[in-house]
Amino acid sequence: MEDAVLARDLAASAGELLLRLRVDLGFADPWKLRDAGDKKSNELLLKALSEARPDDIVLSEEAADDPRRHDAERLWIIDPLDGTTEYGEEGRTDWAVHVALWERGKGLTEGAVALPARGMTLSTADPLPEPPTATGPTRLAVSRTRRPAWVVAVAETIDGVLEPIGSAGMKTMSLLLGEADAYMHSGPMKEWDAAAPVVVAMKAGLSATDLSGGELEFNKPNRLTDQLIVCHPSMTDTLVNAYAKVDHP
Repeated sequence: MEDAVLARDLAASAGELLLRLRVDLGFADPWKLRDAGDKKSNELLLKALSEARPDDIVLSEEAADDPRRHDAERLWIIDPLDGTTEYGEEGRTDWAVHVALWERGKGLTEGAVALPARGMTLSTADPLPEPPTATGPTRLAVSRTRRPAWVVAVAETIDGVLEPIGSAGMKTMSLLLGEADAYMHSGPMKEWDAAAPVVVAMKAGLSATDLSGGELEFNKPNRLTDQLIVCHPSMTDTLVNAYAKVDHP
């Protein structure tokens, strides 16, 4: 099985499991549901990868960091449940499953983001939606619960508007789905939050850089992707310049 197909099928399978758990456990105890979702999805992905790619290393949000990844030729970067808070809230669809492959000397090569509650998986194995070019005010995807002052300032600088969205994966995929135009992040975000969304976005023709427009790196010792801009390539310079002009961390 090709790596891209494996990533897609695993993300979709984990998503189906998470949907079943929502039905079986319900929402009366959201923390029980969230914990079960994290655990069961992680178990499914780790077992499947160990069987399908026994020589590869895995970096998962829900597992101890394997030091062998520093010398690995191939590393799967997974988030079994991105948007745990949203997953535990009845009716919310802005949560995801991430599966990405990093290869030494190549960077991110394949990946998939499952959006189970929306009934879709966006992956490098399949044709992807062509990201639309913004025709009105630039819509910046932001957190539902916190809006950093610098993001607000960037929006004001470019005459944009803020679009509150849950998980990091959903924020990025919202660009492909025409629900937002750009996603910017500064702060301690882990690689498993960013890897799959980034490789899928880039396969679809979007730009993904750090906040200075530089290339993103993965499989780093600190496991952080603490700067990120995802947008249509025509917007990258505008957003980089806007970020440079405002007060930021």
